[in-house]
Amino acid sequence: MDYYAVQVKTGKEPELLKTIRKLNEEKHEIEAYFPRRILYVKKKGIRHKVDAPVFPGYIFLEIADLSLPLCWQLRKTPNFYHFLPNNQNPLPLADNDLALLRHFLSFGEVTAPSKVYFDANARICVVEGALKGLEGKIIKVDRRKQRAKVLLDMYTDSFPIDLAFDVIEPAAAGLGGGER
Repeated sequence: MDYYAVQVKTGKEPELLKTIRKLNEEKHEIEAYFPRRILYVKKKGIRHKVDAPVFPGYIFLEIADLSLPLCWQLRKTPNFYHFLPNNQNPLPLADNDLALLRHFLSFGEVTAPSKVYFDANARICVVEGALKGLEGKIIKVDRRKQRAKVLLDMYTDSFPIDLAFDVIEPAAAGLGGGER
């Protein structure tokens, strides 16, 4: 099975997912993914959990064979812009792009906040969650907002996203502060 990235109208991703699921009823074997994350947002002094897309304006299709008729059928759907890198030659995700997508898909449809603690040098140490394995890509940490800005690369493009974290005590992490 190959994964393809599809650019869609931002905010209309759920509608396109419904359309693709209807195509599945027509015997097309397509799985559609729209990875999302939980962020903490403060409004009027009250902290809320908000569901936000990991890749706004993109959904990912898992297809065994992207045939030309299926490609045309998808391209005719409302809110569909194009396959990446282009409609004339849609290429499946490979290497780092595929690994990044699978990383986020491994946490389910919605990625929960990561569990972290800060060591004696005030460096972030990730115990579990989406930030695990992305430590080298963290470019900024905001302790007050409980967010880490991570620089992701996909299709030769770099873009920052915020991922939420919950701070735990090192002893609760089972590390005793000795390991990193």
